[in-house]
Amino acid sequence: MTIEKEFLAASFPAQHGKVSWSSPSNIALIKYWGKYGNQLPQNPSFSFTLTNCATTTHLSFKPKERNDQFSFSFLFEGEEQPSFHPKMQAFFERIKTFCPYLLEHELTISSSNSFPHSSGIASSASSMSALALSLLSIEEQGVGFPSQERFNQKASFLARLGSGSASRSIQGPMMSWGETNAIQGSSQEFATCIDQEIHPVFRNYQDTILIIDKGQKKVSSTLGHQLMENHPYATSRFEQAHLHMGSLMAILTNGEVEDFMQLVELEALTLHALMMASNPYFVLMQPNTLAVLNKIWAFREATQLPLCFTLDAGANVHLLYPEEHKNSIGAFIASDLAPFCEAGQYIEDQVGTGAKKL
Repeated sequence: MTIEKEFLAASFPAQHGKVSWSSPSNIALIKYWGKYGNQLPQNPSFSFTLTNCATTTHLSFKPKERNDQFSFSFLFEGEEQPSFHPKMQAFFERIKTFCPYLLEHELTISSSNSFPHSSGIASSASSMSALALSLLSIEEQGVGFPSQERFNQKASFLARLGSGSASRSIQGPMMSWGETNAIQGSSQEFATCIDQEIHPVFRNYQDTILIIDKGQKKVSSTLGHQLMENHPYATSRFEQAHLHMGSLMAILTNGEVEDFMQLVELEALTLHALMMASNPYFVLMQPNTLAVLNKIWAFREATQLPLCFTLDAGANVHLLYPEEHKNSIGAFIASDLAPFCEAGQYIEDQVGTGAKKL
């Protein structure tokens, strides 16, 4: 509650203005799966911030006469999207205590993605963080912030109320969300940027995303999180995540790539195992997902190159590897893995520095 009080906004006159933000997606290495209360995580998570997979949001705002309800329009990829309005309305209701000035402004919001929406590449993370940053820019223009750190913390806090994973897209290259003994200053309320010494091998890590299925997921992440409430393995999973956070921080410091690969793949498969053990159970992997995983294991055994995978809540596969092996692994991706992608599509990405004001 103390943190929430710190994020209350001082009053200021309604503003005119325009602002644009580009915010990236992120890929969780330690998975967040299960929440409670007001979008709080049942276990800590850790992610690489991406670079090329991003949402760009343009926001125009101007004063309005009545302040008893929200007034906004929303375009996605240049088209009106009435189906998005209930989610936007719910988000505004969640954050109005901390951003009461939203009721005093008429908002025009336009967003676009550089990657397929709702296909398991954390589009909610990039979109909700871009929106939170854009809205927070109204407050920044009106009364300012005592520090960039406080701006980033409130942006992450607001983004979390739209989508938990969005809290980790504000900064980079590595972010943690959720209280953990492994990271000083970690918080349930907002994500924190990892500032400890990281081995150089992980600084420019590559993430090539195989688009196995562009379609919208059959089961949303929101429902998946809800199913953890009575999950038979929930308690052991949350304990495992805490242990894995400590292991990962040591790995990132020492540069232990072999241990990194083993831990990251275990986390990915654990996530999908939890889905398959839910009641009702569901499967988001596709046949080509499994085919790719077997190809990766065979390639790694044959070449001894440090290529591993992780999976988000979808069918697509994130391929993680050090930058020094980009050419040789890239050739393998193009020749052996691209045929398993929808229309041969994959996205070459890498760890990045977070959201940018345009």
